[in-house]
Amino acid sequence: MRRTAIERLLPAAYQRAAGPGSVLGALLDVMEALHAPDEALLADVDALFAAYRTPDGFAGYLTRWVAMDHVLGPPRPDAPPPLPVGRLRDLVAHGALLARWRGTPYGMRTALELATGITGFVLDEPADCPFHLVVRVPPAAAGLLTVIRRIVEAEKPAAVTAEVVLADPPPPDTTTGPPPPADPPGPDAGAVPYGPAIGRAHVPDPGSVHPPGPSPEELP
Repeated sequence: MRRTAIERLLPAAYQRAAGPGSVLGALLDVMEALHAPDEALLADVDALFAAYRTPDGFAGYLTRWVAMDHVLGPPRPDAPPPLPVGRLRDLVAHGALLARWRGTPYGMRTALELATGITGFVLDEPADCPFHLVVRVPPAAAGLLTVIRRIVEAEKPAAVTAEVVLADPPPPDTTTGPPPPADPPGPDAGAVPYGPAIGRAHVPDPGSVHPPGPSPEELP
């Protein structure tokens, strides 16, 4: 609130006393300076709740609004975020889509791809073990098993048991020589460096495309 606007709210006697160099004038200047940060925030308050405009520190909080805070795990002030902030923004932006398809293979695969930025997750139900889900994780996501297990537990139907296993890596292409050695996983398999996401998962933008029909696993 500008100093002139504050001054107009005062009685006439106070307005006359708020001239340049007066104590009351200095007090009004201080009041204007104190209001400035809050007014700047309120002028752009909608940015706080936009997935790709909110400050980095607020993105994790917004995952609670779309029921995806389980990806963060138990809050620990001294622990780094388990996912880059770009991945958290993707999850918030697609929160409505994930809620609509929760409990389905499509919903689980979409949540896993958004959280990891990696495709190739395979969901199997063994013929000899009904109501049991085996989630096969591509080797590229081996360092995120902790987050993946939390997502699988939250996205699966309540009556279904589930296990997470690493898929076998593809055989090396002998025509082009051996593949480069993979980086060894860190001491905490669930932690990754904090920073922006590199690319986005191959899922539709929220509201732009209707979700596909039932996947093969959902057909009778």
